[in-house]
Amino acid sequence: MLRDKADPARYPFNIDILRDGLDLELPSRVTFFVGENGSGKSTLLEAVAKCCRFNVQGGGRDHQVQTEARDDDLAGALRLSWLPKVTDGFFMRAESFFNFATYIDQVSTLERYGGRPLHEQSHGESFLALFANRFDRGIYILDEPEAALSPQRQLAFLKLIHDLAASGQAQFLIASHSPILLAYPKATLLSLDGGAIREVAYRETQHYKLTKEFLDSPERFFKHLFASDGEDER
Repeated sequence: MLRDKADPARYPFNIDILRDGLDLELPSRVTFFVGENGSGKSTLLEAVAKCCRFNVQGGGRDHQVQTEARDDDLAGALRLSWLPKVTDGFFMRAESFFNFATYIDQVSTLERYGGRPLHEQSHGESFLALFANRFDRGIYILDEPEAALSPQRQLAFLKLIHDLAASGQAQFLIASHSPILLAYPKATLLSLDGGAIREVAYRETQHYKLTKEFLDSPERFFKHLFASDGEDER
């Protein structure tokens, strides 16, 4: 819930989804936030992570990765509640994973992350090693985890989510553009497009529609994308 003291004329409260306040219930074990770039997905998830006292460069409460000073206004204006109260969990953002992996390789035992340094694995392997060996119980806030994952590894990631969610002790909040991840059964999908947050069905998302249309007929897209001087390229 967004507190009334937020100033709608000031960033980040002037983002469309926040102008009129925010009051969300997340009844599912897995919730995806979808929307175009700039819709506020990452901003919202980072604020939730700050409220959970997770490191905003990636990690949980026990990670001390160096971070630059960031504006905490949104985190300070949010009020979160869980039943039961949640203290464990993790925040992961794809853009800062390299720095987090460096930190882990320096301070953690290898056994906890699959027996190999994260930097000696491919990007996708190290992502999955983190997910498989670090995730257990708590709230997991993930910003575009598909960035390093091939389609096959995205399926493996869905299996990890399923196993943890089925235990009843883990909840996932995920910002994603991936039609593969968004297809997770019984997930709640919240669209941030159009200036408000609303629940959408999987096949109603622009991610699904555009991907399906492209795969069905890529030449139709190329006809318009690669037109030259008003005439279609042959």
